[in-house]
Amino acid sequence: MPAIWITVQQAQGSVPRGAGTVMVVFIDEFLGTIGGGHLEFEAIEQARRYLLQPAMAHSLPFEKRFALGPSLGQCCGGALVLKFEFVTAADQVRLQAILTAQAAERFLPLALFGGGHVGKALVKVLAPLPFHVRWIDSRDEIFPVDVAPQVVCEHSNPVHAAVSDLAPNSRVLIMSFSHAEDLDVVAACLQRQRYQKDLPYIGLIGSATKWATFKRRLAERGFSEAECQQVTCPIGVSGIEGKEPEVIAVAVAAQLLQA
Repeated sequence: MPAIWITVQQAQGSVPRGAGTVMVVFIDEFLGTIGGGHLEFEAIEQARRYLLQPAMAHSLPFEKRFALGPSLGQCCGGALVLKFEFVTAADQVRLQAILTAQAAERFLPLALFGGGHVGKALVKVLAPLPFHVRWIDSRDEIFPVDVAPQVVCEHSNPVHAAVSDLAPNSRVLIMSFSHAEDLDVVAACLQRQRYQKDLPYIGLIGSATKWATFKRRLAERGFSEAECQQVTCPIGVSGIEGKEPEVIAVAVAAQLLQA
């Protein structure tokens, strides 16, 4: 199927996507994005003009500069140079590899410990967001069958044993059915942080009272005040009222995006 490959060749100032971003345009659909808005609309229209008029092929590859100002109905203030070229059968393999790599860069690893009401609500909220979720519980019957493709369900008993092989740079959310399990997972995360320092966010569900109790127990296990400060508890952005699982899930997802 004929297609046009659009590449961001140069990016200056405030722009939605950086140099190297690609998308491919077919007559009736497209894959990837160069940032949306009127810029992308104009680029898609340009690409489809090439597809509808094969005689224009002699002008490809073609580069065009787009200023993100009033003429495009956008006020970002930056500018992009886009390159348009035909996609051959050989190119399609390379294009798929680039699109896959870009998707991998966007999706951050997230470990979610606990399959209770908030865990289930959170997995649904995270479905359209840029996270690969490793969902872990000591009860293997707890997971629903209809999870999003980027969610991997895992049974681990003891549950904290899964901490040692989390992907580097994982965000961690801890909300198991048991305070004892929660404490073990927090301790395992802090132990890992001592040597690897590769968990940028460790969030524990619960109240300030729960966290005060946990800090005392963590101190008994040899963790310092500075180490405990790596844990966020309570979790969720402030100012959002409500204790319903769905409300908590939205507040926590917002905090993850901030982090």
